[in-house]
Amino acid sequence: MGSLPHVVEDCLGFLQLFSDGSIFRSNDIDFKISAVQDHSVTFNDYLFNKRFNLSLRFYKPKHVTLNTKKLPIVIFLHGGGFCFGSRTWPHIHNCCTRLASGLQAAVLSPDYRLAPEHRLPSAVEDAVEAVRWLQRQGLRQKEDENGGDEWLSSDVDFDRVFVVGDSSGGNIAHHLAVRLGSGSSEMDPVRVRGYVLFAPFFGGEVRTKSEEGPAEHMLNLELLDRFWRLSMPFGESRDHPLANPFGAGSPNLEEVKLDPILVIVGGNELLKDRAEEYARRLKELGKDIEYLEFEGCEHGFFTHDSYSSQLSEEVIQILKRFMLQTSTLSEPTCLKNING
Repeated sequence: MGSLPHVVEDCLGFLQLFSDGSIFRSNDIDFKISAVQDHSVTFNDYLFNKRFNLSLRFYKPKHVTLNTKKLPIVIFLHGGGFCFGSRTWPHIHNCCTRLASGLQAAVLSPDYRLAPEHRLPSAVEDAVEAVRWLQRQGLRQKEDENGGDEWLSSDVDFDRVFVVGDSSGGNIAHHLAVRLGSGSSEMDPVRVRGYVLFAPFFGGEVRTKSEEGPAEHMLNLELLDRFWRLSMPFGESRDHPLANPFGAGSPNLEEVKLDPILVIVGGNELLKDRAEEYARRLKELGKDIEYLEFEGCEHGFFTHDSYSSQLSEEVIQILKRFMLQTSTLSEPTCLKNING
């Protein structure tokens, strides 16, 4: 008589993988924060992938204060180790309303399929589909087709799109940048101008110094490793191209033309050294990339607390400057060091 299934992976009790392959996922999560009621921003939900029943949330500031006729578009890719997260979660919603109001931008926040039910590259494929959905809105506006959503597309600039990814979302943003290449011509009239990676979730078999350092309030090395085991294709290691941009099987990024990239990380993050190495190696390859480190900050210092007065405002100003600089670039050039 066979033994009963037992837990082989346990993520904080909210996600459990059993020995027979079955999965338990709890939606009974006690969030420590609630959604901020930012009345300067309005939003609607849209189904963007009927096959997998995936929706996105589209935010717009109610009153535009910039001296411009159209809003830039920010595509926000949430974090969660590829295993958790939704556009409806309070801190993700709050981050998007903060970006919309602070940047005076339209913000598109898509859900994506989660692991281990859907292992990588599912999340990356879903992000590509979200960009394609945006492309369809732009084509409808361009061709003046009937049935387009006037609220969504009437005052947005499809030629000024920015991808912002947090943690695993930062990993996805990197793969989008490689997939779309400089100019994102396959997504016309959508034109991605730049990518912002908040503490991108990259991995590797060789440990970094920051990974071996003290655990954070939210993260520890055991949890990071568990996320990789649950999200990677079966049988693959942390040096797989989906985890390690510079692994043995990863594409040669020297040959890839990339739009400008800004990497932002907290000085006390376990992921800090990987983010710094990523920026350094791309810079050595001649890519337009900037690395900024917030001393003493841990994972999610902005995306989990987007309304924290001075710090969040500093991040917003950095993003504004990056968007302004990259909006006018026709060919990649080196950004000035934002930290001065």
